[in-house]
Amino acid sequence: MKPRRSFLILMVWVLIVSVAWASPPTAVSADAPPEDVVASADPIPFDPFDDPSGDSYGDKDLMLQAVADPIVGFNRAMFVFNDKLYFWVLKPVASGYRVVVPTPVRVSVKNFFFNLLGPVRFVNCLFQGKWRSAEGEFGRFVVNSTAGCLGLFNLVSDKPQFNPPEEDFGQTLGYYAVGNGFYIIWPLFGPSTLRDTVGSIGDWALNPVSFMQLVNVDAGELTSTTTNVTAYSVRVVNDTSFRIGDYETLKNAALDPYEAFRNAYIQNRLSKIAQ
Repeated sequence: MKPRRSFLILMVWVLIVSVAWASPPTAVSADAPPEDVVASADPIPFDPFDDPSGDSYGDKDLMLQAVADPIVGFNRAMFVFNDKLYFWVLKPVASGYRVVVPTPVRVSVKNFFFNLLGPVRFVNCLFQGKWRSAEGEFGRFVVNSTAGCLGLFNLVSDKPQFNPPEEDFGQTLGYYAVGNGFYIIWPLFGPSTLRDTVGSIGDWALNPVSFMQLVNVDAGELTSTTTNVTAYSVRVVNDTSFRIGDYETLKNAALDPYEAFRNAYIQNRLSKIAQ
């Protein structure tokens, strides 16, 4: 079966499952001052923890319970697997990488991958009708892709208009009231929800490198896979080199690290969708 046909079948199947598992729309309580709302040029996104009765949830624990965790056994096993992978492989590699590669080079590598994903953020801004954010993403991508040497240098980092909140397809689905489904931890990739998993597939397809491979169905499958894996590995190692110690700090401070990371992930996603 051709790669493009397989990808389309996978997308249809996952979307069907997503609808079946989607939790009913509830939404984040809005505590932002009115002037912040008036100043925003983008439409206010759907709030996934809104109480239809008009009363917002005051208890953060009740909010977090809205994301089901029916496969907790699998998730805890994957949490342990990823934890061991971090301490036994990723941390040592990232630590050595940080020693060998100077900080300016690592910053340029980070800038390159961030710029490479500019079209993903731009398209998701358009999907959500956030025209000013889309304009900022487009402008930053053009400037950094040209004068910034293919994104190695972020020449507009100090200009707020070119640094809108980051958007992805999972956030776009949340904006349009698609429920989280259930919580899931993927080996290697870490925490997610069913909605964000579908979103990550959409973001992968919008990635310029992946998009070109999908269009060119005659490209060698092994070469494409090797390119994607290599690029992803370099990006993960490079990003980890900037935050070694953060994972350990949160884990050591938690009574139950699994629940701490699950709650942190859900709260972070809620805050991003509410932007």
